[in-house]
Amino acid sequence: MTIQIVVRGRHMDLSQQFRDLAEEKLSRAERFGLDIARIDVEVSHERNPRLAERAIEVELTCHGRGPLIRAEAHAADKYAALDQATDTLAERLRRLADKRRSQRRRHARVVAADIQPEAAAEILLAQEEGADEGLPPDVILSDGPVLVRQKVHSTTPMSVSDALEALEAVGHDFFFFYDADAQRPSVIYRRRGYDYGLIRLDVAAEDGRAAS
Repeated sequence: MTIQIVVRGRHMDLSQQFRDLAEEKLSRAERFGLDIARIDVEVSHERNPRLAERAIEVELTCHGRGPLIRAEAHAADKYAALDQATDTLAERLRRLADKRRSQRRRHARVVAADIQPEAAAEILLAQEEGADEGLPPDVILSDGPVLVRQKVHSTTPMSVSDALEALEAVGHDFFFFYDADAQRPSVIYRRRGYDYGLIRLDVAAEDGRAAS
């Protein structure tokens, strides 16, 4: 399947030479064998003279049946930023393709938010060895992410394992999704000391009780 490459500049004009180069570089994503239908290339210019070395931002977004995959880079000119962004994207696509080929699903390892580190280590070790009997079914870890800017994305319900895969593909520190098993909005995020943290949200009704 041929990948559609859509190149656009935000508040700046892009030459045909740059557009052709972007299409040539990104068409190579087909070699990873992932189900990618379109790659959006957005180029923007920061006009602050103090940020001359990061004046150009190139953001790449892959759309398809799998998880949303992104990469971005900043540089003094658009060609250098494009090179850096495509290199980052290629590495993420390679890792995702390798994981798909291995056909191994990564399962979320779970511990409670207030558990002591020693006990958490024992639980994680037991899960790693497959001794899941009697372990907690969910993870609710404290201290969620701080919202610094708002974006709206279309999504479908997914499992925690799928959210982990999407988090790694996007390359961000957290991923907001709708948990198909818990039937509620959830955030999965990177956490020092443990692999990941998971926050699930209850929507409170007007009487103060959580909605079912």
